[in-house]
Amino acid sequence: MVGSTVVAAMRGTLPELTEAAFESAANAVTLAIGLIGALALWLGILRVVEVAGVMEAIARGIRPLMIRLFPDIPPDHPAMSAIILNISANALGLGNAATPIGLKAMNELNRLNPTPGTATNAMCLFLAINTSSVTILPIGAIAVRASAGATNPGAIIIPSIIATCASTAVAILGAKFLAHRNRDSDPNPPVIVPESDSDSPSEPAEYAQPLEPLEPPGLVGRLFFGGLIVLFFGAILYRLTIAGTAGLETTQIIEAISNGLLPLVICSFLLIGYFRGVKVYEVLTEGAKEGFDIAVRIIPFLVAIFVAIGMFRSSGALDVMTAALSPVTNLIGMPPEALPMALIRPLSGSGAFGVMAEIVENDPDGFLSYLVSTMQGSTETTFYVMAVYFGSIGVMRTRHTLPAALLADVTGILASLLICHLTF
Repeated sequence: MVGSTVVAAMRGTLPELTEAAFESAANAVTLAIGLIGALALWLGILRVVEVAGVMEAIARGIRPLMIRLFPDIPPDHPAMSAIILNISANALGLGNAATPIGLKAMNELNRLNPTPGTATNAMCLFLAINTSSVTILPIGAIAVRASAGATNPGAIIIPSIIATCASTAVAILGAKFLAHRNRDSDPNPPVIVPESDSDSPSEPAEYAQPLEPLEPPGLVGRLFFGGLIVLFFGAILYRLTIAGTAGLETTQIIEAISNGLLPLVICSFLLIGYFRGVKVYEVLTEGAKEGFDIAVRIIPFLVAIFVAIGMFRSSGALDVMTAALSPVTNLIGMPPEALPMALIRPLSGSGAFGVMAEIVENDPDGFLSYLVSTMQGSTETTFYVMAVYFGSIGVMRTRHTLPAALLADVTGILASLLICHLTF
C-alpha cells in the first residue's frame, strides 16, 4: 500500500488510488457475502458424506500416500479425506466446490494445531499444493478461446497439465525443504504412526465426531431413487445416440462434461448418504450452519488483501514493475505483453482472467494467446487462497507458506513458457 501510494504520487494518480481502495474493500465484502451460499451448500453436503462414512473410506484408501506426504496428521483423521476431495475438485475444475472443501480441510487441520494463529507444516504444505494443484480441465481458458474463435481451443489442455504438474511437484518439494529448515518453529511436530496389521483402522477418540444414527431406506425409496438413476443414464444414452449429439467436437464434449459434472457430484454424494441411511435433509442443514460463520471470519482478511492489490494495480506500480523486468523476460523468450499476466496471476484471479481474455480476443491463434491461456490454466491466485483459507481459522503467522507457493507459481509460469515454445 505504501509503495503504491508513492508510485501514485509520482504518476499523479492519487484520485484513482483512493477510489480503488474503497472499491476493493467493497468488493471484498461482496465476495465474502456471495460465498455464504456456496459454503453452506458444500459444508452441508460434506457433512452428509462424512456421516455416510465416505470420508473414512477415502482416508483408508489413500492412507499410504498421505502418511508420507502429511506425517503430522493421524492417518484416519477427517482432514485427510477433506484434503483429497479438495485436490480432486481443483483437478476437475470445480472451483465452486474446491473452496468450501478446502475450508473444511483447514478447520480439521486447525483442530490438530496446538498453537492457534500459527500455521503448522501440514497447513503450509496443503496451501502450497492448493495454490498449484494439478488442473486436468482448464475450462475457463478453453471457453474464452472457443468464444474468440480459436482454431483449436482445447490445444492448451496438455501444456496446462504439464505446467501445473511441474508447479505442484516444486510446491511439495519446496514446502518439505522449508519445513525441514524451520522444523524448530513447527508448532505441531509429526505424530508417530504405529504399525498395524488391520486394514480398517478405527478413528481415535480424541478427534472422532458423534455421527447421526443411520436409517437405511425401505424398498419403496430404493426403487424410486434407483429408478431415477437408471433414468439419468438412459437420458445420457439418448442424448449421445438418438438426439444426434455423437458428432460433437472434442471441446464441445469437454464443455458438456464440465457443465454436468457439478450436479452429478452433488446428486452422487446425496444419494450415497441416502442409501447408507443418512437423514439427508437434517444432516445437510446442520452442516450448512458452519458456512455463515466461516464467511464472516474471512471478511477482514479479504479486505486487507483486496485493498492492497487494488491499490497496486491502480497506482501504476504494476506497469513500473513490468517495465523493470522486461530485460529479464526478453532473455528467457517471454513476450513483454505476457509479463502483466505472470505478475497479476498470483494476486487476482479476475484480473488475470481479464488480461487473458483481452489478449485472446485480439489474436486467438497467436503464440501470446496460447501462452497466457496456458498460464491461466496452470497457476492459481496465491494471495487470495492464502487470505481465504488462513483467514477462516484466524492464522496470522503463515511461516513458509508464501515462499513455497510463490516458488510454485514461478515454476508454473516458466514451465508454461517452455512447453508453449516446444508445442506451438
